[in-house]
Amino acid sequence: MRGEKNVTVLSRRDMARFGAAALVAALSPRFGFAEAHGTEDPLRYIDPELRPVARAMMQLTTMMRRKWQDEGLKGMRASGGLPSAARLPDVPVEEIKVPVGKGQPDVTIFVINAKSGGTRPGILHIHGGGYILGSARSEVAYEQALARELDCVIVTVEYRLAPETTYKGSMEDNYAGLRWMYHQADTLGVDRNRIVVMGESAGGGHAALLALAARDRRKIPLAGQILIYPMLDDRTGSSVQLPPFIGAVGWTPEVNRLGWRSFLGMEPSGPSVPAAAVPARRSDLAGLPPTFIAVGGVDLFVREDIDYARRLTEAGVPTELLVLPGAFHGFDRIAPATMLAKVLTKAKLEALRKAFGQNSIM
Repeated sequence: MRGEKNVTVLSRRDMARFGAAALVAALSPRFGFAEAHGTEDPLRYIDPELRPVARAMMQLTTMMRRKWQDEGLKGMRASGGLPSAARLPDVPVEEIKVPVGKGQPDVTIFVINAKSGGTRPGILHIHGGGYILGSARSEVAYEQALARELDCVIVTVEYRLAPETTYKGSMEDNYAGLRWMYHQADTLGVDRNRIVVMGESAGGGHAALLALAARDRRKIPLAGQILIYPMLDDRTGSSVQLPPFIGAVGWTPEVNRLGWRSFLGMEPSGPSVPAAAVPARRSDLAGLPPTFIAVGGVDLFVREDIDYARRLTEAGVPTELLVLPGAFHGFDRIAPATMLAKVLTKAKLEALRKAFGQNSIM
């Protein structure tokens, strides 16, 4: 089959590209599809070029689950998680602390590719990890490459993780990073009218919440929101069930419930879940900035992401939706050389250029 001979195992470097999402998914007790759903092979639903990667991820299940059982969440964090990619020497990075608000600790942010005196576009980037893992620090090299490609400034926030901090704390951390970026725009060389929020997975969920907060508080205009397989609805995998081949690889219903339970501070899917914490539960989406959403066709989030794009469109928000058949959660970060990953990367860059008001290179 196409591509299978080229990818057979996942190295630690490959796993680092994928980030915390792959780690958490592997810890799900029902990550093995056949184990949970009988003899049907989930690989038949996955794009042939991605099948070897998916198979290798499944093979990591036992090892990762044992580590989780032995060490737990705090132990996994303390061990340092997956290795970060090497930083680029030609793209400057500054680590600083900014105030969040009364009674809140300062939050660490990383400022990437800042150059005073210019008016370049900016991205407020939020890392993924199911709301419970991941770090901004580990994403710096990825963001350096993106900043160099687009000649922009990126600020990324080391927001507090769940369950130690629920959505109220992490939302304010991210808003503090955006507020600081907006007010320091002249020093950073950023055009205040060309700031975009962006994130992947839980970072995409946070970016959606941040766009809603910016709209509601009416202090910081946004040029766009770029949501890559965003985690938007606590009901997915709980009260909302999908066909079993969706979410079989990369992020499962079981671990999705864990992430949301930790983030909300309560069981997901119930009537008491606050709409303020869940983008999909917000009734009014009008007035949000132009939006780009991308998701794989077998990603657990495919239904909620398609529905969010529909609701944005019906609310009058210019929205572009890209659904990649046969792609699982986080595929582009762990298998960036595959055709589907290149399609997503190209579309993402074009969406950012469009939000920035730049000419397309297509």
